[in-house]
Amino acid sequence: MAPNNFLAAIAILAATGVAYFVLSGYRHRARINELRKQGFPMPAEWSWWFGHNLVIFRYTKRLPPLANVVLAMQEMSQEFTETEMFLMDMWPGYPSSIIVFNPEACTLISQKWNLPRPPQSGEAIKPIVGGQSLVSMNGSQWKTWRSLLNPGFSASNMMNHVPFIVDCVQVFCDKLRESSGNGIISLDDFATRLTFEVIMKVTLDADVNYQRGKHILPTAFDTITKWHSFWDVRILWNPLRPIVQTYNGNVINRYVQRELEKSFLEMKNPKQTNAKPAHSVISLALEAYIGGGQEMGKDGQKPQKLDKSFIDTVTNQIRLFLFAGNDTTSSTIAFAFHMLSQHVEALARLRQEHDIVFGDDVSGAAHLLKENPTLLNQCTYTLACVKETLRLYPPAANMRRGQPGISLPALNGQLLPTEGFNIVVVQQTVHQNPRVWVRPREFLPERWLVGPGHELYPPQNAYRPFDIGSRTCIGQPLTLNEIKIVLILTARTFNVKPAYEEWDRLQEQKRGIWERVAIWTRGEGINTVHGDRAYQSEKAGTHPSDGYPCRVELVTQEE
Repeated sequence: MAPNNFLAAIAILAATGVAYFVLSGYRHRARINELRKQGFPMPAEWSWWFGHNLVIFRYTKRLPPLANVVLAMQEMSQEFTETEMFLMDMWPGYPSSIIVFNPEACTLISQKWNLPRPPQSGEAIKPIVGGQSLVSMNGSQWKTWRSLLNPGFSASNMMNHVPFIVDCVQVFCDKLRESSGNGIISLDDFATRLTFEVIMKVTLDADVNYQRGKHILPTAFDTITKWHSFWDVRILWNPLRPIVQTYNGNVINRYVQRELEKSFLEMKNPKQTNAKPAHSVISLALEAYIGGGQEMGKDGQKPQKLDKSFIDTVTNQIRLFLFAGNDTTSSTIAFAFHMLSQHVEALARLRQEHDIVFGDDVSGAAHLLKENPTLLNQCTYTLACVKETLRLYPPAANMRRGQPGISLPALNGQLLPTEGFNIVVVQQTVHQNPRVWVRPREFLPERWLVGPGHELYPPQNAYRPFDIGSRTCIGQPLTLNEIKIVLILTARTFNVKPAYEEWDRLQEQKRGIWERVAIWTRGEGINTVHGDRAYQSEKAGTHPSDGYPCRVELVTQEE
């Protein structure tokens, strides 16, 4: 009798769950249907069964298989130029979202209203960062942690790291020199190793020499990201995914927490440990935390150990910085080289600026930068090239959560209620909005050097690779400095040329018989976006497709 009762209870629970799911789905779709009848902008191909999920697949089929999903959203946006925002009903796989590419509305979202981050912003990267971090925190919790971590990423502290970054970039240059004339390399891999080496030093004060060897931390991160996707169900539903990601997450946690305890010990006993002045993010965060009184003992003395909740949360924050500071910066470096390879006039002007600021002796630039990091501020055209690269290839979207009583004004005057919806600002579409940007798809660094009134002058609030407002990316000073240093130390020495045609031929030769048959049946398929083979891929921080295969050549005297 007992087994029968147990089975009956299971059946009732299952039936209740199914009924709840069906009822929730009906209520959700009914609301969307009502909004659709009221003229809420959204793709016309909506259904009670699938919402807009099939629409996304229709647009992704127009793109290469590994193209980032934000590029599909960018293509879709062309149908909504009258509103510059539209609703995507992606339930149950993902919360229904208002896609926004209107700069004026972005100002309301991030600055005037400063809408909170939705739970999904944390859940989406939880396998990578481990839990709560600046990306997912809101309110007083976010303010507390942001204030603790701000000193480590301040513009002044970033200048302290310039000599080390220069040393790392010199190793990067050595590797490029060794590769010159020796076949195809993956520039993305070279850049990733460089940026991970830098972010490890900046956050943990750890010298890992990753450009010349292996290290347990980037290996663990790489494994986690290979088993991660924001939307690909083949990865998300793989039963091995949580096991692999949890194991590697624990590897990262143990390493970071050892470094945290090491920094804490040095802070407690500076004379015994010969501690250096604190410049790393983790050291300055500890100073701010303890100095602010949050972790003082009852007698006013420094604590003998750190609180576990603090250790867990700061570990998540460090994991976030290690991921974002490496991932987005490396992809931008690769795209910057790509843009300069396609625009010889810009490359020539960049080299001319470096001659003016650092002199004709190319080999002396590194020493000058280490002696006087403020020379970076004189490289205005270099910064313009970086900003223009970030305009065309922003590494991330911005996500917020709609609130009761908050309605977004569309371009045509419609007021769109946001309650119950996520709001996704697709930076690619904002940055290439033809209503506000002149020649939006062209690489024109000059637009960052002209004054107000010039047709190329950047429109207000329409440039947001780091977001704008109180939640602007904390790592912006580091990213800009690092990419500028890379360009300063490489532009006059190397020519980097994409080698996608060679790469594709090599991949074709490696195809097996069944893959050849499949391609013969369906055709080669699409492998470019807007005619460019170097597009933003699904790999983590929108890295260039196939790791940006290229050839490196030394600059000749004639150049």
